[in-house]
Amino acid sequence: MKTTTKDMTTGNIFGQLLAFALPLMIGNVFQMMYNTVDSIVVGNFVSTQALAAVGSTTMIVNMAVFFFNGFSVGASVVIGRFFGAKDLKSLHRAIETTMTLTFIISVIFTVVFALLVPFMLDLMDTPADVMADATTYLRIFFAGITGLLVYNMGSGVLRAVGDSTRPLYFLILTSVMNIGLDVLLVVVFHLGIAGVAYATIISQFVSAVLIMILLVKTSDIYQFSFRDCGIDMKILGQIVLIGLPNGIQSSITAFSNVFVQSYVNFFGSAVMAGWSCYNKINQFVMLPMQSVAMAATTFVSQNVGAKNFKRANKGTKASVLLTEAVTVIIVVAIWLLAAPSVALFSQDEAVIEAGVTFIHWNVFFLLFNVVNHVLAGALRGRGDSTGPMVIMLIGFVAVRQLYLHIVTRFVANTEILVGLSYPVGWALTCFVEVAYYFLKWNIKED
Repeated sequence: MKTTTKDMTTGNIFGQLLAFALPLMIGNVFQMMYNTVDSIVVGNFVSTQALAAVGSTTMIVNMAVFFFNGFSVGASVVIGRFFGAKDLKSLHRAIETTMTLTFIISVIFTVVFALLVPFMLDLMDTPADVMADATTYLRIFFAGITGLLVYNMGSGVLRAVGDSTRPLYFLILTSVMNIGLDVLLVVVFHLGIAGVAYATIISQFVSAVLIMILLVKTSDIYQFSFRDCGIDMKILGQIVLIGLPNGIQSSITAFSNVFVQSYVNFFGSAVMAGWSCYNKINQFVMLPMQSVAMAATTFVSQNVGAKNFKRANKGTKASVLLTEAVTVIIVVAIWLLAAPSVALFSQDEAVIEAGVTFIHWNVFFLLFNVVNHVLAGALRGRGDSTGPMVIMLIGFVAVRQLYLHIVTRFVANTEILVGLSYPVGWALTCFVEVAYYFLKWNIKED
């Protein structure tokens, strides 16, 4: 039988990482296009306030999605281990548990986060001229969050067995659909920020339907059946053990960034919009590290399942080197093209000036963040989620908030110093995480 799985326990390490990570990176580009195209459309066809609203809501959306994605990572690691160990019975139980958990969490998220929207926006000190648009966007988004969660978990199942290609096809299709719907609902029907929100959730539901059809209709070893829906408590425990620390770390970091956003909001809607543009561009720069981090998780989890620890260690080092090389090229290009990049989102001179300032001061520090993401992915592949969680919470949350408190009160409350809160956290986390990896997990090669 023809299979779409990929066994990463043998073969050339660099070649396998590249072959696996490249579809992920292209897919992540298209996934980010959902929110990025929303920003471009509202920035050019609605208003600066609408652009600021979409940008300021990103942190709240990330808090929900990142928490769930922690469980997706946990499921991928567990499924990858069973796949590497060739334990097909346990692999099936893990997939049924994973998808059942997704359906339950989707219902909870739809209700809880919809109710929390006003509280979260107030917590960020959202300006009055942005509040109405931000509320509209978030309420529509969370009403349709099920599509995003089902797609993300289904893609995680496929990644665990080495298939990073077919989720890419679905993302390309639905991203193009999202662009078309944005133009139709905003430019033609003049629905404003509600139009981009509806375009996003419709496209995400289509991707969820496609991924479920694939999982149900396949005859491969990862087939999902609604008849077998249920939760294996032992496997759930393994998923939670790996996924919960990752979810907690990611969601608390996103929650912490809500407070960072409140510092940015102090400077008004033009700087808010510039910060939004910077963050959108920054997300694209981070694509290689996020994609290779997911590849490293799958690579390491499969090799740990096969008891091939030295190969897992080699794959970790190769992942870091590969990503640093790619990121250097990208950050140089972004630094040089900062102004035209920001101008894609807005023609407002004040917005462009703020966005360029944030890019020029921050972008090279992303070389530290490469290590943070790729090493954390490899550590989770080994089943160690607690170490990265603690390290990242200290660097991304505690240090970042302490820095902001000190510099804005005792040094100067400027846009540049507030923006540098990200690089400060990245750099400290990098040094600590490297030390942790080499002290606890680095396996000497014979």
